[in-house]
Amino acid sequence: MRAYAMGVFPMAEHRDDPEIFWVDPHLRGVFPLSGFHMSRSLSKSIKRPNYTISLNHDFEGVLDGCADRSDTWISTGIRTLYLALHDRAQAHSLEVWDPHGALIGGVYGVTLGGAFFGESMFSRRKDASKIALAFLTLHLKQCGFSLFDTQFITPHLASLGAIEVPRNVYKSRLNAALDQSADIENRPLPSVQDVLQRNTHTS
Repeated sequence: MRAYAMGVFPMAEHRDDPEIFWVDPHLRGVFPLSGFHMSRSLSKSIKRPNYTISLNHDFEGVLDGCADRSDTWISTGIRTLYLALHDRAQAHSLEVWDPHGALIGGVYGVTLGGAFFGESMFSRRKDASKIALAFLTLHLKQCGFSLFDTQFITPHLASLGAIEVPRNVYKSRLNAALDQSADIENRPLPSVQDVLQRNTHTS
């Protein structure tokens, strides 16, 4: 947690790597909490009554879903540490479920002050991870968070509104967020209507 407060985050080279290294990129990905971009197709997916969302109902399932790929930085050691952080209410997950109760997507991260450090997400159905992010960004804003760190930018994240900022800008925003008090569990998750009615750019 001290490393997160300093602006660095852990990774491993691969699933079986016994070593953990720390990353402090020159350009940092962040999600402006008021700048989530919702395409028409994503809006249609969110309107469909074929999923439910939850908070912290299956952190381990989300963590393992994120690691369920041929090559992952979530090593056995990192997995153990995130489970420990979840037990201490410092790591959280947002889950997406299908009507039959199967976990089809989600995102997890670490909280500290008014900062949410997004670690990874996964999807087993079209748009499931996008749905998770649409709900999470609004939920964080409603709970008093001011920083959503995405670490790096991918085309997927950029299409949803994530941007890159220089390291010094990121750390200035981080320091401001650390002085704030926010609780991801102090409000219910947003409704579908909340998410659809937020101030977004629709394209």
